[in-house]
Amino acid sequence: MDEATRLTREGRLTEAMSVLQGALSRAHPSAPSPHPSGDAGQPPRGRPPRIIEMVAPSSKGGAWTSHTFDARNRAPDPSGGSAGTAGQHPVPEALRGLLDRMGEPGSRLGLDGLIGPVAARAPAPLPEGARFEGRSFANEAGSRAYKVYIPSGYTGEPVPLMVMLHGCTQSPDDFAAGTRMNELAEEQTFLVAYPAQAQSANMSKCWNWFNAADQQRGRGEPSLIAGITRQIMHDFSVVPGRIYVAGLSAGGAAAAIMGAAYPDLYAAVGVHSGLACGAARDVASAFAAMRQGSVSHHSGAGQPVPTIVFHGDRDTTVNPINGEQVMAQSKAGSDLRTKASRGQAPGGIHYTKTVAFDGSGHPMFEHWVLHGAGHAWSGGSPNGSYTEPRGPDASREMMRFFLEHAKPANEPRV
Repeated sequence: MDEATRLTREGRLTEAMSVLQGALSRAHPSAPSPHPSGDAGQPPRGRPPRIIEMVAPSSKGGAWTSHTFDARNRAPDPSGGSAGTAGQHPVPEALRGLLDRMGEPGSRLGLDGLIGPVAARAPAPLPEGARFEGRSFANEAGSRAYKVYIPSGYTGEPVPLMVMLHGCTQSPDDFAAGTRMNELAEEQTFLVAYPAQAQSANMSKCWNWFNAADQQRGRGEPSLIAGITRQIMHDFSVVPGRIYVAGLSAGGAAAAIMGAAYPDLYAAVGVHSGLACGAARDVASAFAAMRQGSVSHHSGAGQPVPTIVFHGDRDTTVNPINGEQVMAQSKAGSDLRTKASRGQAPGGIHYTKTVAFDGSGHPMFEHWVLHGAGHAWSGGSPNGSYTEPRGPDASREMMRFFLEHAKPANEPRV
């Protein structure tokens, strides 16, 4: 089964079919056709992992079809098969079950320690005095549930606020567990908000970053996320100049949109394995952008918003060039000097960090390229989905960067 999985990921479907048929005929000589069963297992080193499906066929919902492409960046096939090379056949029905199992919750398919979807776990016990509350917000664009973490050290004095936007198929609880952001909030005393994408808005619970209507201030999903942010500011004591937004994958793309649409609200932005604001305007251009980067349809925020980017250079879901494009968009028009350095996380992942400084020597932008990492939150916990535990701690580095940036107290906000 491992060999069939590997061949399927590579688009070598005829060979995969032969492997399955041979294995099953040996186990059941009289069986007329193969019926894959059992766990797909862990792929050999050097093979591309299962992707996170970042977009659904329609933002209005509908049946989901899996899309795949391999490390050579072959295009995903909207029909649900492997595009592969010209003349290649669609995925045979006998392999459909195997492909479906690759996407099942509870699978642990991954690459070199990459942790994919895991079985649902009981929530971790909260520290004494801390709360993790479920709430909701509604406006003319609709409604969204969200959760907010209130650390035990919160006493009503103003504290920073971190808004975290999950990736496709994830939930606030899953994202909190994987990023360990609540643990960091408990340590450093700040609030964390986790807006939840509704399945009625996207069948895979992806933020609809690829829809033009969801890329604008005061409309669609940006208005809902900003509304949640403001509701928390009203209900709790928040330092107005210390509000930040970050996300993974589709959530990273949504975070880039929030920074561009609301530069007066968010003091800094974190984009992990995401895309620039306006990278796509529909589903077709979304897959093109994920595969090969894009020409953004958005010129930037108009004022530079400090931004930190993390992206694995072996990400086969969102081409790493998108991280470069997030940086280019964020600092458009800025006259900055840059400095690059290399390092290695305790878990073994090497990285290159490029910092861009303003005229006074203050760091305005950081771009972390994670060598050998795929599409997952760096330094995350295996208790959540889509994490790379061996990488540098993206949550801690983001908060370190964020807390270096605060908006002036006299800056107008809406």
